[in-house]
Amino acid sequence: MTRPPRFDAAAEEVARTAAAAPDWEALAAVARPCVACPELAATRQHVVVGDVPAGGRPRFALVGEAPGASEDETGRAFVGKSGQLLDRLLVEAGLDRAEAAVLNVVKCRPPGNRTPKASEVARCSGWLRRQLDLLDPPVVVALGLSSAKWFLGPRTVLAEVRGRAHDVDGRAVWATYHPSAAIRFGPKGTPRAGLLADLTAVAGTLA
Repeated sequence: MTRPPRFDAAAEEVARTAAAAPDWEALAAVARPCVACPELAATRQHVVVGDVPAGGRPRFALVGEAPGASEDETGRAFVGKSGQLLDRLLVEAGLDRAEAAVLNVVKCRPPGNRTPKASEVARCSGWLRRQLDLLDPPVVVALGLSSAKWFLGPRTVLAEVRGRAHDVDGRAVWATYHPSAAIRFGPKGTPRAGLLADLTAVAGTLA
């Protein structure tokens, strides 16, 4: 019988370090030098901690998969082509990025923009968990399958869970397409239309 992957010592150390951070600034400071994933630490330029509103609790959080090349270069989340499309769709939906926390499941860019490994997601989970605890967003938009699985479980099928809110630890979690899928399938593709529809629905719950 195959055993599921276990939380290893590096993941446990990240979880302990993150849980001890009293506020966002302290958490960001201890996350930036993280070397829990040796392959990612060796190839990254920045740990992309994420962006938070200038003041107060975010109205909602956007949680993607992992940084891409532009994010790794700048140290900021969703600033490349996917981020630019996301910004446009947020405006169309009636949402203000300045009121959102913008985060990723994995904080370092995987080489070649590959999908993060299960071990990398596990080791990075402590950072995201503590971010959500500190920021306490009432609504989370999980962008793409990796993010949806983080919130809703490893057997999540995006087509089956999107379009409605899921209660996760007292938060409304909406799973939807990643902006990169919207780019890949083009302006008339299902992912772009679905992402815009889901963001519009989220905006309606925040009104």
